[in-house]
Amino acid sequence: MERAIRRKQLGKLVSFSIAALAAIHCADASADDDHGNRGDRHGDTKHVLLISFDGLHEQDVARCIAGNTCPNLAVLAKSGLTYTNAHTPGLSDSFPGLTALLTGGSPKTAGLFYDVSYDRTLYSPSDPTCSGKQGWNVVFDETTGIDAENGGVLKNLNGGGAFNPQAIPHAMVNGACVPVYPHNYIKTNTLFEVVKEDRPNARTAWADKHAWGYDWVNGPSGKGVDDLARTEINSIDPVTQTYYLDTYTHTEVFDNIHVQELINEIDGLDSTGKTSVPVPTVFGANFQTLSVAQKSPVADNGGYLDADFTPGQQVSGAITYLDNALGRLVSELKTKNLYSSTTIIVTAKHGQSPTDHTKLVKNGDTLTKLLETNNYLNSAGNFGQNATTTGNLNDGSGLVGTGFVQTDDVGLIWLNDQSQLSAVVKTLKDNLSCNAPGICADGSQAYILYGPQLAARFGSPLQGRTPDIIVQPNPGVIYTSSTAKDEEHGGNAPDDSHLGLVIEAPEIHHGGLTIDDRVLTTQVAPTILRLLDLDPNQLHSVAIEGTQTLPGIGSRRF
Repeated sequence: MERAIRRKQLGKLVSFSIAALAAIHCADASADDDHGNRGDRHGDTKHVLLISFDGLHEQDVARCIAGNTCPNLAVLAKSGLTYTNAHTPGLSDSFPGLTALLTGGSPKTAGLFYDVSYDRTLYSPSDPTCSGKQGWNVVFDETTGIDAENGGVLKNLNGGGAFNPQAIPHAMVNGACVPVYPHNYIKTNTLFEVVKEDRPNARTAWADKHAWGYDWVNGPSGKGVDDLARTEINSIDPVTQTYYLDTYTHTEVFDNIHVQELINEIDGLDSTGKTSVPVPTVFGANFQTLSVAQKSPVADNGGYLDADFTPGQQVSGAITYLDNALGRLVSELKTKNLYSSTTIIVTAKHGQSPTDHTKLVKNGDTLTKLLETNNYLNSAGNFGQNATTTGNLNDGSGLVGTGFVQTDDVGLIWLNDQSQLSAVVKTLKDNLSCNAPGICADGSQAYILYGPQLAARFGSPLQGRTPDIIVQPNPGVIYTSSTAKDEEHGGNAPDDSHLGLVIEAPEIHHGGLTIDDRVLTTQVAPTILRLLDLDPNQLHSVAIEGTQTLPGIGSRRF
């Protein structure tokens, strides 16, 4: 099937089919083979820099390029490929969003639905013999670092330098009761593991927002990332003695740490800048500034001004900051003569919803309340980590085997009693309106997913990890009454799932192309492996789900 590719050239819109484009590329490849690399950029990918600007919508990319407010990203787009129809694979929390990019898989195979989730097969952290009840509310967030032990203050950027043992559940594996760290929790291997296994002397590096909760990027081996920068965004800035998340401009301070870590790695140092090491084959980082600006209330100049993604003051400032950060990284690659051999990918784990604040609905967590009122969950909220006996977060004293519900702008429901599925679904369907006690899921873009349809898309709940029910409310609904934020992510609303994706690679000889085919962010991982001349099917999720490389980058030369 031909895929439409558009390119603006001399004021005209020129269409290419993949077949025609491939023919042009083959000719260029032959010329390169005969005469060597041409220009600053043509050659082979030896390094891949993957950047997640969390919250970056496709519309943000189009608007800032058209308005010349992101000149560095515009340069990449001019010599690279821009995907206008890229989406997350069904859920948009940071965990499934990043697993898509790093494994090529959806939650169905990777097994990560949220950083706060539930697994019916696990035992509590306080049950090292696996002799008690099963069913644990797994929390792999800022409290996964040892700073949070016994409810401690998150005072260190590195989360305290170790795992919080109270956050680590147990599982029975081959007759032995073993701890389940985040890297044990992910069900499939990662891009980093494949690169290290199949590319001699390859080095990998990554930096993210939680110091220990993101240990899963190592993959099941626990060794996929040579240099995993342990940075905790919920920690206290030692300079200001306030949290990095208090304002978007303060979040820039945290993101600058990631910029410096990447520059250190480009310079042939580890992320700390203290030790000489090879430049990573695959490396990258997550950035939070835009996400924080988007969530900030409109009354505080956060979010967007209208449904057309016109940025408010904070979002505009955040985009400018991130573009400057991108420019610093590209400049360093050029200074170190690495630009011509490095593929740069700019995308996001997730978007943010709602952009149009006339659609914002914050009636409180009506979904959890409805479940509690009807005794599908404890009516007093005594379930999972909501019921720690100490009052501390994630200290291992929560209740076991209670079921769980996770809400943001989506609802994931793990039933205490799975035999009640039909009754729960009926109760939900009887209360779809936005009027109390309704769950505000009565619109055309809302749905309640359960049974065979849910199992086909996300795996069987009977296996222990998959929710029994997923509720997608009307776009704009956030299950909270908090005044601290006007946007969220996690679900499958359009503004959650439609992301920016720009790729510039040494192999691209005809840049400035816009690809309108619908693609998933799961296609990024196999594309990276293909660019490195590695087999994408070495990623287990890719092999199981049949994930394809991105159109326009399906072969080594394009």
